[in-house]
Amino acid sequence: MKQTDLKASVAQFPERSGVYIMRDDRNIVIYVGKAKNLRSRVRSYFAKDTAIKTTILMSRVDRIEYVLTANEYEALLLENNLIKEHSPRYNINLKDGKSYPVIRVTADEYPRVFKTRRIVQDGSQYFGPYTQVWKMTAYLELIDKLFPLRKCRTPQIKPRPRPCLYHHIGRCAAVCAGKTGHEEYLRRVDSVVKLLSGKTRDLQERLREQMETASRELRFEQAAVYRDSLQAVEHIEAEQRIVDFDPEVRDFIGYASRDAVHTFVVFQMRAGKLIGSNVFHAELAGDEDQSLAQFVMQFYGSTKAIPNRLYTSRALSDAEDLSRFFADQLDATVSIRAPENSREASVLRLATENARQELEKRIREAGDLPALEELATALQLPSPPLRIEGFDIAHVGGTNTVASMVSFQNGVPDKANYRRFKIKTLASGQVDDFAAMRETIARRYTKVKNERLPRPGLILVDGGKGQVSAAKDILNALGLEEIPLVGLAKRNEELFLPSQSEAVLLPEGSPPLRVLQHVRDEAHRFATTYRAALQKTDVVKSALEKVRGVGPRRAERIMRAFPSAESLLETPVDIVAKSTGLNESMVLTVQQFVRDELYGD
Repeated sequence: MKQTDLKASVAQFPERSGVYIMRDDRNIVIYVGKAKNLRSRVRSYFAKDTAIKTTILMSRVDRIEYVLTANEYEALLLENNLIKEHSPRYNINLKDGKSYPVIRVTADEYPRVFKTRRIVQDGSQYFGPYTQVWKMTAYLELIDKLFPLRKCRTPQIKPRPRPCLYHHIGRCAAVCAGKTGHEEYLRRVDSVVKLLSGKTRDLQERLREQMETASRELRFEQAAVYRDSLQAVEHIEAEQRIVDFDPEVRDFIGYASRDAVHTFVVFQMRAGKLIGSNVFHAELAGDEDQSLAQFVMQFYGSTKAIPNRLYTSRALSDAEDLSRFFADQLDATVSIRAPENSREASVLRLATENARQELEKRIREAGDLPALEELATALQLPSPPLRIEGFDIAHVGGTNTVASMVSFQNGVPDKANYRRFKIKTLASGQVDDFAAMRETIARRYTKVKNERLPRPGLILVDGGKGQVSAAKDILNALGLEEIPLVGLAKRNEELFLPSQSEAVLLPEGSPPLRVLQHVRDEAHRFATTYRAALQKTDVVKSALEKVRGVGPRRAERIMRAFPSAESLLETPVDIVAKSTGLNESMVLTVQQFVRDELYGD
């Protein structure tokens, strides 16, 4: 449906509360929202000054439906149910969530200690969270060493005639074989809990005494073990805190967004201590208030850890309806409020700052779709160039002429698909960047066409009209003239299109220009790095040929076995000799010649 027809249909919407459902041209639900006044709310999507996330959403909408409700609370519930049913592209999706692991001490008769990301409300104790998994692994190894417990995973102990291998290496209590009694086992568990709780003064004193005793008795290896254990314990005391998952809990939700990307961070507080941090990302088209309300319902509808008090980084107009949702749907009493003291305010600020940091990280990793949307508009492309391939030529006075191709996916480098080319059609010393570009484009896109590889949404060449014309001639000859092409000249950052005589200028610092500059600069870096490597190879080969008794053929053989100077110089003499057929005396002479030529020492 055309936008004018779509807008006309919305003008007939009732001015009552309800839910609106947006579908694309395949009849797939792509967004669900609620409104106190359906006509007014949906009309706002057609305003001229809408955010780019709204523009992107509306470009995909083919039809909008609505369902009337008796009040806003019913609209809130219906919206949540429809989101769960259809998983719309532009609504909350918690699959991107991430939680940090914790250490769990089970509530079994003989408790186990292990890492997990899943919280089970069965009386177990949890310690963490650990943002760096390697640290947690180190702590578990320390527990194994100082207080070995059982390794078997069954809740009940099954008697065995002999202990397992772990017991023989000092890493298992071997309760199953009667090697450790219940009272002694629980003492070890208590020591583990104290260790992870930071109550380690007695343990530190004991380890320090053992270290000093071992040192006096000249048992230095054992003293080093005690020293390392002591340092690890001191580190734990400084960084780790206990988690008790008391029923009286408080959660803090930090929130940050930019354009269509939204990030939520949930801090879980128990007895005044942070015990969990969950991160979720989503690409949403709703406003911030609506997105945050959707997140609260989706998140707490899928977890048993529901707080008594909930703090959010922005005030929620739906706070009263959300509290009613908790009571009616989840049988929980939750107070949604603003921080009441400086400590709560500082925790909420920390959650919000974490959300901002995670948002920046997500944008860097996922690319910059809004910038590509703007670029498509500026260059009149049929669609955003999700894949851009950039080319550059590098040489020194016509020697070692090379070309690079870099690939960007969603506006970020896709280094696995970088390619480099050694130019074959130019004689040594011949300078012809246009001919080098024609050869590069021909080799790349002949392969793309013959092997049916994915075609880019945009080709970028480093240069002006001449380079663009050279590349366009080849694309036309290959029958690939439909692939968009642009040149970026360094002097004034001008863009040259094959079909336009005048250059296109984008605002300095604008997102689409930054994307193109990044592609151009990365292509230049990749080309010059390759050219420098070839130049260095030439220097090495030249040095080899100066050695009496080597000559061009032996130099070629040495270069095949050791393509880089570093590999030739760092490999032991006897191995170089076996690989090249030279005697060891000759190898020493060769290595010295290369060292003198490259480093002058």
